[in-house]
Order: sequence, then C-alpha cells, then structure tokens
Amino acid sequence: MKKLFLLCFILNVVYVNGQDKITVFFDFNQADLKALSKLKLTDRIAKDNLQVYKIEGYCDWKGTKEYNTSLSLKRVAEVRDFLQSEKVQFSDNPESIGFGEDFKQSKIQSENRKVVVYFNKQKEINFKERENDLADDVKLAKKGDLIVLKQMLFYNMSPVLKPNSKPILNELLSIMQKNPSLKIEIQGHICCEIRNEGTELSTARARTVFDFLVQNNINQTRLSFKGFGNSRPLHPIPEKSELQQNENRRVEILIVEN
Repeated sequence: MKKLFLLCFILNVVYVNGQDKITVFFDFNQADLKALSKLKLTDRIAKDNLQVYKIEGYCDWKGTKEYNTSLSLKRVAEVRDFLQSEKVQFSDNPESIGFGEDFKQSKIQSENRKVVVYFNKQKEINFKERENDLADDVKLAKKGDLIVLKQMLFYNMSPVLKPNSKPILNELLSIMQKNPSLKIEIQGHICCEIRNEGTELSTARARTVFDFLVQNNINQTRLSFKGFGNSRPLHPIPEKSELQQNENRRVEILIVEN
C-alpha cells in the first residue's frame, strides 16, 4: 500500500509540474524552431491563454562554452520572438536565460538541445474596467464613425479567435444588449502583402464576430459584416514594424445607427 501511494504521489507531481512548462528541441547547431515545435507551443500556450514568465535555453557539449552559451541564447530569442508574434502574453519581467552546456547533460545528445518555456495561468482581465472604454467610445460615436475593437486577436492566417479576445467580445455583446437601437457593420482587415485570400480571410474574421453576437441573441437586422483585405491599411504596406502590422490587422465596427 505504501509503495502504491508513493507511486501515485510521484505520478501526480510529474503531471502537475508538466503543466507549467513546455520543452521544445532543436537540431544540432541550429536555432530555428521546427514546425512541430511551433504547433506545440501555440496549441498549449496560446490556445489556453497562458502567460510566459521564463524561457531557458540549453546546448549539448560540442563546441566551446562561449559558443554554446551564445547558441542557447539565440534559441531563447527564437522562441520568445515566435511567441510574441503569436500574441502570447508575458509577465512584467520575464526571464531569458542561456545555460549553454552548463547543466547536467543527458547521455542522449538530442535531449540537450532544447528550450524550456515556463508559464502560468494568465490573470483574468477585469470586465468592468474595460467595458467603460468601449462603451464610452460607442456612446460618443455618431453615424459613420469607426471604432477599433482593441485586443481582438486571431490565430495566424485563421478566423479563429484567440482566448484572450473573449473580454472584448463580451464587452461588445453587453453594449449591444444595453443599446437596442444600436446598429453596426463589423469590418475585418488584415496586414501585409496577401493578395489572393486576403479579402476572404478578413471577411471570415468579421463573420466570426457577427456569429458570436447572433448566437447570443442579438437580432441580425442590427448587424452586418464585411471584409476589406488589406485595402484600407492604417500604415503603408509593407509595414515597417510588427506594431504597424498589428495595427493594420484589426476588426472595427462602423456605427450604422446609434
């Protein structure tokens, strides 16, 4: 019985600890993330709305200590940049550490070429604090005004909303419920130089917001949606920074009647 209890305890500890970190592996002498590693990171961290607070990089023992430390930091930067591009949230002062080869090495060299990402559950956004911002914008808006839905975030090349878009969706729903005369057109926009599927994608993203409101009993006669692709950028294309890309990649509401 004691042995069984000890085994259950060990398994439980492994499970709990396994939920607060993800390990991704790299090829020899490489700092580029593999496609499967990207999928692993987005599927766990971005999908579950988690917050990263530490990233550690490691190398095998081949090469000089200085080179391996540099390579481990490059791997950390690669993972950090990818997570930021996916709009994953970070804590206020996240740690980025490169251990190089200075750690207990596994006999299997491929297991030493890795980055470990530590995360925890992201703090919930206070709904009441945020509602006033959008509500005030709508209250002051006139027919024909456009309002950007801040923090309306989608997965890359997808009309699927990220979990941290839920607060702004709920805000918009609440505003529509409290203002029965309000009519809006939901407008989708994308960034960058996408030529073919751009309008289709931006329309699908606008439709996602439309469907959410309809599913929550907002009458369709008060809503419409449209996608503009990248035909109405806030910044010239190609954008000069990731910030400009993010601002071009947006969903707005046009006030049709208020």
